Amino acid sequence: MPGIVDTAAWAALEQHADAFGDLHLRDLFAADPQRGTALTAEAGSWYLDYSKNRLSSQTVGLLAELADAAGLRDAIDAMFDGAHINTTEDRAALHTALRLPRGRQLKVDSQDVTADVHEVLDQMADFAQAVRSGAWKGATGDPIASVVNIGIGGSHLGPEMTHAALRSFCDGPDVRFVSNIDGHDIAAVLDGLDPASTLFVVCSKTFTTLETLTNARTARTWLVNALGEDAVATHFVAVSTNAAEVESFGIDTTNMFGFWDWVGGRYSVGSAIGLSLMIAIGPDAHREFLDGFHDMDEHFRTAPWADNLPVLLALVGIWNSNFEGAESTAVLPYSQDLRLFPAYLQQLDMESNGKSVRIDGEPVTWDTGPIVWGQPGTNGQHAFYQLIHQGTRRIPTDFVGFSRAIASPEPHHDLLMANFFAQTEALAFGRDHDDPHRRFEGNRPSNTLLAQQLDARTLGQLIAAYEHKVFTQGVIWQINSFDQWGVELGKALATAIADELSAAHIQDDAHDSSTTALLRRYLGER
Repeated sequence: MPGIVDTAAWAALEQHADAFGDLHLRDLFAADPQRGTALTAEAGSWYLDYSKNRLSSQTVGLLAELADAAGLRDAIDAMFDGAHINTTEDRAALHTALRLPRGRQLKVDSQDVTADVHEVLDQMADFAQAVRSGAWKGATGDPIASVVNIGIGGSHLGPEMTHAALRSFCDGPDVRFVSNIDGHDIAAVLDGLDPASTLFVVCSKTFTTLETLTNARTARTWLVNALGEDAVATHFVAVSTNAAEVESFGIDTTNMFGFWDWVGGRYSVGSAIGLSLMIAIGPDAHREFLDGFHDMDEHFRTAPWADNLPVLLALVGIWNSNFEGAESTAVLPYSQDLRLFPAYLQQLDMESNGKSVRIDGEPVTWDTGPIVWGQPGTNGQHAFYQLIHQGTRRIPTDFVGFSRAIASPEPHHDLLMANFFAQTEALAFGRDHDDPHRRFEGNRPSNTLLAQQLDARTLGQLIAAYEHKVFTQGVIWQINSFDQWGVELGKALATAIADELSAAHIQDDAHDSSTTALLRRYLGER
């Protein structure tokens, strides 16, 4: 198929970018007194102001034509209908089905997936309520006081990020998270826990993931040493699709919560992977969380591009990356509860769109996914904002904030948000000064995402907005946003090296000279 850069829409954007020249945001705002309210969009609880990007309404129109040239409308319909858009794995990418309301029928490969989803959600709700109420007892008859979620990647980042974000609504057992195969991680998580009142939720689709199973076996040994082998049945549950491996671990498969191959790990927080979150906040709040996703799904599926919040996020990102030369995007939540959100988006965005091969197998000849990074404000202001304000690289930023704090002593929230608004203003307009060291160029692009408060529904909407932003960019870049073959080679090599380390013998011709020398040094110092 022809490359997106060969379309008339792309050529028009290149000409438009050339015509923009060195035009400053100061000039754009001076020329249009309504700019600050015109270049905005709303969806669910969220208000997007993208006026502080170096673009115009004409730019947005040309970007919309690019979306049309890429076939975005058909691609959205195909995803929501359950077509096998993940072509390299011959699967649907149907995370949107995880949040469909009960009774909304959707058939994929002749199977009503909505009914399947709600069957698992009901199983999760029954179990979560049993744990929260104390009806679920451990081996000694004690109720569960602590839950440890064991996973990695999306099976960890999603539950941990959402738990932190909704901590003000957590009224169930203490929930902790372990993912790193570094033994210090699980040792720290288990420290101070009572085996008699601890429940482990092991999250692994295949139940063979090296890091997750290593940590799960360590947790199993910790439990068995304290309570005996029979305790595994009441202190471990699994989120998986592999009943045989779950059973061989010692977990009763009636306590296995399933999901489907059309749920990618980084899109799975709305599936049974979110069981630990449901235990923490309760089934009703969890339903609000899923309803938030669905709010944004419906908006994305139906709104015209000029009003479509996720599409606008994507198109502005395309403009900044492919036509303005930006190489990274900083996500800056002005909420301590969203401190893990940038890390969550790193996987969502970079694992999805970090591709150099088109969906048809041809090499990509244009830039795809940007580097995603960030930290909560105001901490970041005292760390890396210097680079954003006065560095040589122009870094687009997403500022995420809330008009109301859930629980914050006065006057903290007003001071927090004063910094939030001040930073976007300073980035856009800068400041002249006779001393060049104190001069701020400005003209630095930013988006502002503002909602009234951070709650379960608002969080679901926010996550879905970024999911659909990533999907939209993948469609325009003509790549498959739903596979992740780039993580496979390192896994395969690690398995082979682990066997060599276990045998304390490095094969002479198995590696390059650098790796061989490093491995031998490691064995010598171990």
